[in-house]
Amino acid sequence: MTERPHVSRQTTKNTINLLKYLLFCILHTFSPSRVYFCLFPLSVIIINNHNIGNVKSKRCKHWSDAGQWINGNWLSSSSNSIHEARLKAKAKRRLRKNSSRDSGRGDSLSDNGDVVRGTSATPTSPKSKLLDRKSRLGKGRGLPKKGGAGGKGVWGRSGEVYEPEEVDEKDPNYDEAQENCVYETVVPPLDERDFEKTVTPIVQEYFEHGDTNEVAELLAELNLGPMRGDVPSLAVSLALEAKASHRELTSRLLADLCGPVLSRNDMENSFDKLLRELPDLVLDTPGAPQLVGQFIARAVSDQILSKSYVEGYKGKVDCEYTRAALDRAAVLLKMNMGGLRIDNQWGTGGGQRPVIQLIKEMNLLLKEYILSGDSKEAERCLRDLEVPHFHHEFVYEAIVMVLESKGEKTFKMVMQLLKSLSVSSVITVDQMRRGYERVYMDIAEINIDVPRAYFILEQFVDKSLSMGIIDVKLRDVCPCRGRKRFVSEGDGGIVKLESY
Repeated sequence: MTERPHVSRQTTKNTINLLKYLLFCILHTFSPSRVYFCLFPLSVIIINNHNIGNVKSKRCKHWSDAGQWINGNWLSSSSNSIHEARLKAKAKRRLRKNSSRDSGRGDSLSDNGDVVRGTSATPTSPKSKLLDRKSRLGKGRGLPKKGGAGGKGVWGRSGEVYEPEEVDEKDPNYDEAQENCVYETVVPPLDERDFEKTVTPIVQEYFEHGDTNEVAELLAELNLGPMRGDVPSLAVSLALEAKASHRELTSRLLADLCGPVLSRNDMENSFDKLLRELPDLVLDTPGAPQLVGQFIARAVSDQILSKSYVEGYKGKVDCEYTRAALDRAAVLLKMNMGGLRIDNQWGTGGGQRPVIQLIKEMNLLLKEYILSGDSKEAERCLRDLEVPHFHHEFVYEAIVMVLESKGEKTFKMVMQLLKSLSVSSVITVDQMRRGYERVYMDIAEINIDVPRAYFILEQFVDKSLSMGIIDVKLRDVCPCRGRKRFVSEGDGGIVKLESY
């Protein structure tokens, strides 16, 4: 048998050290300046960049005596310093691990290794992460890209003011003619179809608010062009089909528009167009010739038409409607010279009239009805007053007229008028009730001048109930006349007042 050569313990140890040296030389080639632990847990090989062959092997009894590598730095054996270094390394790894989209802005590391977060909350929704413009590479300080000036649809930082760019004359697209260009907003002129669609709502809205300044501002924003002279004719044609108060508003509008928006020549051309269109206007408004004549007279009185406007048509008119309108205007102008105020020919809107004037007109309406007996005409005149909220005064005046009358004629005619107005709903149930209640409240004062007022009122209320003008509740609250009676002889002649 071949004998195994005897190898001493020292030779084995030297062989192992040589292998370690070769192994770490190889590892040093790929990653210098690092410490490798292998083979034995208590052996440390330190490879120096300056002296690659200086290899030292230390066998330590305790790991804490040799020191540790913390975050790429070698620390000597000190329990406090090692513990603090571990905390700082752990905090740095945590801060580096968190991406910028999941960390708050302004994160920093305090002296004791704690992470101090900014004031902004951590976005959690996917949408907030998608719209975040901070770096997602896990690097940097978590600030927005390009200082907040980057991203889709962003034209620089907020608050940044750009200076005007200088034109490069060497640019192949440079055009010298564009240097002195002035850019303005151009509004195309309105044609006839767009004119009516645009101006008609403005005039109709003016009938509601009555503000001429607003109409002037709206018309100034439009490019009327050659249709400028058609504004008065359109306003008058709309007023012909409206109420008297709207015609008064139209006359005021024409007077306010003449000068700032329309010229006197535009006014004359517009009224010439109205006179030519009278045969068509009569189909919708039979009284159009008289109304247009009143508009012409009012325009002359307001000095928006010349005084010779009507005289200029003498001997030049063939249409009977145009002749009727001019004759009406001429008559009104002559009456104006005699003292008639044309500026009040249309009257005033119901809500704008004084209460005393309304009461006088209602009394005149009732007296005219008693003389003529035409309930339709009375109903039309009451509508023309345009005060549906004041119809209770008409009911009150009608009943007082019955109480002060001496015959049965007024009693019956007023009853028929109230019945007609109630059926046609010109006077509502509420206005009718308020009118009766006002008479109930004033009957004591009326009885001083009319001794039979209580008796006549009772008959009138009973008749109104039978004709369906009022209800039973309103009849039951009708006051009754008090009478004097002696209770008995034992009362000593005491007089007792009692209602029945």
